[in-house]
Parts: sequence; C-alpha cells; structure tokens
Amino acid sequence: MPLATPSPALAPPTILPAAPCGQQLCSARLCSTLLSSAPGRPPPPCPPPPSSCCHHSPLIALRGWGPQGWTHPTVAPEPSWSDGRKVGRRTPEPEVGSVPGSLTTSSSTIQAMGIKTALPAAELGLYSLVLSGALAYAGRGLLEASQDGAHRKAFRESVRPGWEYIGRKMDVADFEWVMWFTSFRNVIIFALSGHVLFAKLCTMVAPQLRSWMYAVYGALAVLGTMGPWYLLLLLGHCVSLYVASLLGQPWLCLGLGLASLASFKLDPLISWQSGFVTGTFDLQEVLFHGGSGFTVLRCTSFALESCAHPDRRYSLADLLKYNFYLPFFFFGPIMTFDRFHTQMSQVEPVRREGELWRIRAQAGLSVVAVMAVDIFFHFFYILTIPNDLKFANRLPDSALAGLAYSNLVYDWVKAAVLFGVVNTVARLDHLDPPQPPKCITALYVFAETHFDRGINDWLCKYVYDHIGGEHSEVIPELGATVATFAITTLWLGPCDIVYLWSFLNCFGLNFELWVQKLAELGPLAQIEGSPRPLWPSCLSPTVVSSW
Repeated sequence: MPLATPSPALAPPTILPAAPCGQQLCSARLCSTLLSSAPGRPPPPCPPPPSSCCHHSPLIALRGWGPQGWTHPTVAPEPSWSDGRKVGRRTPEPEVGSVPGSLTTSSSTIQAMGIKTALPAAELGLYSLVLSGALAYAGRGLLEASQDGAHRKAFRESVRPGWEYIGRKMDVADFEWVMWFTSFRNVIIFALSGHVLFAKLCTMVAPQLRSWMYAVYGALAVLGTMGPWYLLLLLGHCVSLYVASLLGQPWLCLGLGLASLASFKLDPLISWQSGFVTGTFDLQEVLFHGGSGFTVLRCTSFALESCAHPDRRYSLADLLKYNFYLPFFFFGPIMTFDRFHTQMSQVEPVRREGELWRIRAQAGLSVVAVMAVDIFFHFFYILTIPNDLKFANRLPDSALAGLAYSNLVYDWVKAAVLFGVVNTVARLDHLDPPQPPKCITALYVFAETHFDRGINDWLCKYVYDHIGGEHSEVIPELGATVATFAITTLWLGPCDIVYLWSFLNCFGLNFELWVQKLAELGPLAQIEGSPRPLWPSCLSPTVVSSW
C-alpha cells in the first residue's frame, strides 16, 4: 500500500453520457453507457510499471469560467508505486506570478483525471483467465438458448434469414444497425465520400476556404436529409446562443443552452419541433435527436468560449462552420469549440509521420468489427431473447449473465464502429477528434470510467471542474457531481430508469472520495504506513490498494 504521506489532490473523473436518443429509447441504451467520476509532497520516485499493465490514458481536466477561466490542456505525469499501481489525483501547480485563487489561462496548468490505477501484470492475467472461463461457460448456454429459440413464434419478427453460406438465421432486432448497413448504407457512403472528395479538392486549390466548404457541404447534406424547416430550426437555436454570447455572461449562455436542450427532450416542445422534419423515414427520429442535441452542445461550447475569450471576437460564421461539419453533426463525437477552431484554422496542415498508416488501420479495424458483429448475430440472438421474457426466465443464471454482458459489449462495439468511421474521416481532414469509447471490461473504478469521451470533455470543462474545483473536498465534489448528472439526465431524456442510473453513478463517484478521505484519517493512515505484508499482489484488493 502507499505510504501514509498526503496524496496529491483529487482531479476530476471522466463523465460520459451516451449518444442522444429519444426518451423511449433511453432505457435500451442506458444500461451500456458508463459514466465516470490533499496537497502534500509526492511519494519518492519509483520505476514506472510496464506499459502492458496500463488500461487507461491520462485525460485532460480544465477548470474555471470567465475571460481567463479555461486553461489549455496538458498531459499530466502520474506517480508510480513499486508494485505496478499508479494512483494520481493531481492539483495544478500555481503559476509563477499568479495571484492565489485566481483563474489563469496558462498552458502550464497540469491536472490528471480521476484515480489512475494500472494493475500488475499478474493480477490482470488472473482476471483475464477468470473472465475467459466465465464467458466460455456462459456463451455455451447462450448458444444453446439461441438454437432452441430460433423457431419460436416470438422470434419471427427479429430473427430472419442471414448469410446463406452460414446456413443460420440472423438477429436483426437492432434496427439502427440494420439500417446503417442496408437501406442507408449507400447514402452514408455517398455523403462521406463526397465530403472527403470535396475536402481534398479544396485543400489542393484553396486551403484557406476549406472550413467554408465543410460548412456548406454539411448544411446541404442536412437540408437534403431532414428538409429546409429543420435546418431553419437549428439555425434559430444557433443564432439565439450567438446573441447570448455577445453579452459575455457565461451563466446566461449555459442557462440558455440547457433550456434549448430541454426543448428537445421534454413535451410539448419536442413534439412541436419534431414536426419541422420533412418526410418520414426509418432513421428520422435518431437523426433528429442526434442532430438537435449535438447542435445545442456545440452552440453552448461556442458561447462559453466566446465569453472566456472576448478579445478573439468569434463571429456567427465561426459558429456555423463549427456546427455544420458533417462527420460530427448527427452522431458526434463533440469537440469543444476552442479545439475545433484551432485545428481548422491551420491554412497548411501537415500530417505527422505514419498518420496515414494509422488512418488506414483504423478504417480496416472498423470493417473487421462490422463483419465480426454480423457473424456473432448469426449464432447468438442477444437482442431478441430479452424481448421474450417467458423464454428468458427459463435460462440458467450463467446464460443470463452472458446475455447481459454481451449486450453491454455490443453497445460498446456499435459506438466504437460509429466513432471509428467518423474519426477516420475527421483525421483525413487534419482534425484530432476524441478517441472511441473504452471497453467496459477494462473499467473498474468510477473515477476513470467513460463512454463518449467528447461529451465527457464537454461536461468536465464547462460544469464539473468549475463547480468541483480541485475535487479534493467533499461538499464541492457533491455539488459538482449532482450538477453534472442533472445535465446528464437531461441529455439522456428524463425517465425513471435514468433517474436511478444517475443517482447510482453520482453516489459511486462521491463514495470513492469518501473512502479516500477516510483512508487519510490517523488510524487508517498508520495502518497504510506500516510495512506491507508479503502476499502476492494479484490477491490484494484492487480498489483499496489503489487508494
């Protein structure tokens, strides 16, 4: 265990809601959307743990509001323990010449997110062995259940003939996945291919106009997909938040942004605004909620950044170029306005060495993931079985556990494929988008779990860090988590299951801080400071030892 020296102050955990969906869809997606959550001298330096033990990457934490409130991101180093664990909750060092308690825009501010725990290789190996055995046992029961239920009457609508050379039926219960690769496949390929083609031509002929080309192409794509009235509706929200940004009041911009978001989540306003969409098609509701929700978040980010940097005088054109970038428009991920504007303003962007190879590798990985999911659905009907409760009640506990785990992993793979395709196009445009979500199997501490990293960065920058400060005190941390999960609840669509889920995640985040504070008390600190017993590290309690 770490010695009884005061640990660095706590930095914020990562907090990620899922992609926006209708209120009636929130419970189906919610189960797989994971969110996350004292000054003193640092411990003596120890050799860093092997890279294979690390299942997280240090993320960025930004604090403060006001003209000088937001800091530029830097990656924080982490203290290492000799047993291979990393524990890092970091407080930014005061800038030389700064006034104590003031907010600065210095890029030297360093803060790492959450409790960073890199487990020893032996412990990871043990967990992997146990997990593999459990999944093999549960998968066998789930495969038998899928074979037995393939011809049930309740399965007819969602289990249909699949690949003929496999000779098995396929689970098609997820209409979104099916639409992406059947009805809308050609439309998606045509739209993204056109974006890449025009972007390449514009970069070669007039690179200074490429941001305008992106905006015009994206607006035309939205116009052709959703109709002119929907485009005018979004322009109205953009203009209202732009006008609010001219007043230079962050609280007004955030309040108006949340009000705009609520108008797309609560009746009767949501029913009224959905009538602006022209025509009817299968993915209309998904595209409506995605485009509207992400538009509000982007406009709010623009307004808050304008308040933070009044000297830069961002224009309405900057907002439109930011919002109507097509790859990010409907499904995200979201980049905060300051990052997007800085990267898009490069007149002659230069690729790093090996970047094209990484882009091709990510595109190939997305194709492999799509094929793997299709093959999986021919043998495991994980989306159809939960719809037949009578059949599901007869399954053994091991098969039910495998069913729940498979649904969680599938939702992660689905998001990873979507973000992987979008990020591939964005990297071709010389952008550095947020990474795809982390696999839920690698998450075991509330403070470092995250799903949609773009929305996580948005929440941490504009809400969580502003209220929670250094995230080392109980009361400010409680206020920060309550405010953050209140906005998360609004984003997902308020309903009973969202309320319960938000409460449990909020409690988990605060509970980790309470245990951290409890471990700093005299008796427990003395126990932690005593010589460590010589038991194998792989048998030590993961969370307690990480504290």
